[in-house]
Amino acid sequence: MPKTAMITRILLAAAALVALPTATPAAEAASEKLAIDAVIDQNQADLDALYIDLHSHPELGFHELRTSALLAARMRKLGFTVTEHVGKTGVVAVMHNGDGPVVMVRTELDALPMEELTGLAYASRATATREDGTTTFVAHSCGHDNHMAAWLGTATALVALKDRWHGTLVFVGQPAEEEVSGAKAMLADGLFTRFPKPDFGFAAHVDNALAGTVHVKQGPTTSAVDTILITFKGVGAHGSMPDKGIDPIVEAAHFVTDVQSVIAREKDPWKFGVVTVGAFHAGSVSNIISDHAELQLTLRSYDPDVRRILNEGVERTARAAADIAHAPAPDIRHSFSANPVVNDPAIAASTAARLTDALGQSRVTLVPESGPGWTASEDYSEYVSAGLIRSVYFSIGGTPQTVIDRHKAQGKPLPVNHSPLFAPDHTIAIRTAIEVQTIAVLSVTGR
Repeated sequence: MPKTAMITRILLAAAALVALPTATPAAEAASEKLAIDAVIDQNQADLDALYIDLHSHPELGFHELRTSALLAARMRKLGFTVTEHVGKTGVVAVMHNGDGPVVMVRTELDALPMEELTGLAYASRATATREDGTTTFVAHSCGHDNHMAAWLGTATALVALKDRWHGTLVFVGQPAEEEVSGAKAMLADGLFTRFPKPDFGFAAHVDNALAGTVHVKQGPTTSAVDTILITFKGVGAHGSMPDKGIDPIVEAAHFVTDVQSVIAREKDPWKFGVVTVGAFHAGSVSNIISDHAELQLTLRSYDPDVRRILNEGVERTARAAADIAHAPAPDIRHSFSANPVVNDPAIAASTAARLTDALGQSRVTLVPESGPGWTASEDYSEYVSAGLIRSVYFSIGGTPQTVIDRHKAQGKPLPVNHSPLFAPDHTIAIRTAIEVQTIAVLSVTGR
């Protein structure tokens, strides 16, 4: 943007702010957006550079040393009091601005153990060594790089608009969201005791919806997740002598297909539930019958009864598969879990109304409690369960209309989060997330 145009925009925003005390709610929201966008415009080049840096240097959960240090340094420059290494690699940045509510804004820091195939000039080629000693590619294929840039942009906007809010900001950079364990680690390390405990909380996640749009869900927003590790035990033998051994691959294969009957025949068909076998590891060469097979599963649900049915069904089916093969009972280990993220219905509705005034009706959708949520899961729910009651988790669209139209014409599905092809338009997604999170904070802290 030309310098003269930027100055004009800032002056218009300042003039609008002067008129706020007598403005209507719609005019006030519009003036907030104008002021926020002026700050974004001033920092657009820096936000783009930060995003590209983060995208090109992803790190796995609890190993986000470079990432957390980078964000911590940026927040200190903005005037926040910053504490690092909370919950291993987490960051907490606090700013006081008079009496008022405590508001948390959270971002995730970690990336995924997968190879990026977007073809972007700045695509990640980073690798890392996993806990088992194997090497993996690492990529921000869930969008956390967008979230971190928007987190910093939101902090920047709120600092610039300090005369518009009062209270305390607690900006949380959380590690290991993909492992559904970072929130618990930060809470165990005193997030709500060493630092001001939030009265309100906000977070946003980019997805493949239309870029620039935002979905605000009342009530249950993401699914519960349960991760289960199953080791089927066999008896090793020569590949030509199956009768001399017990084949754990056959056990596990029966389980993979049979466990879906829990979904098809035990779960209420009107209620959401998914059992995914995401990893199947067994054997070393073609002519050896292995002595074990390891499976990794995730279970997703909203309803507590469905969650119970899925967990019990998985265990029962695994034991049955082993019993049919005359094999020892399998080892079944529950690795980690998280409850559904539940948005406060009243705050979701009031925030959606303010966002609609600011962004326009075409960009904001309020989904009622009875409406569909997001089938993915999030350990952001841990903060709500720990006492952060009034909270809203937003979904931010990141796919331009041209990309949507091209995929539709080609009969191809849009890449989703965790796809190696997932590549939201970061410029639009980051701007939208900054607008949404800043307006949300102002809605509960405004003078």
